[in-house]
Amino acid sequence: MTPRKYTEDDEPRVAALWRASFPDYNGYNAPEAVLRAKRLVDDHIYVIEDGGEIIATCMAGYDGHRGWLYSVAVANSRQGEGLGRRMVEFAVERLRELGCVKVNLQIRGGNEAVVDFYHALGFDTEDRVSMGLRLT
Repeated sequence: MTPRKYTEDDEPRVAALWRASFPDYNGYNAPEAVLRAKRLVDDHIYVIEDGGEIIATCMAGYDGHRGWLYSVAVANSRQGEGLGRRMVEFAVERLRELGCVKVNLQIRGGNEAVVDFYHALGFDTEDRVSMGLRLT
């Protein structure tokens, strides 16, 4: 199972995975809205499909200075198979090809269990304050 770029036909299956993985994805974070908005900017959305089911995803962003990873998700029934690692490594390599030299990500409060997963992939915890301004 090799990661590939997302296509519009994947939307309902990716949305279902994200709803299961990220229960607070609603409103402005509704999966369909996120996917459509992302496609207006670039096509750095990656999936792993098995038997017609989307079982893993990762979105990446690059602003010319730093890269970002978003929405790394693996179907609950497939966790522990190395799919998350494969998705992150695939997305990081795509960012590297663009000239990216540093990749960032944020982990939502309450999901601290995934910190060890990212540490094992070489990510470090940095002393930062994450801030946001909702424009809607």
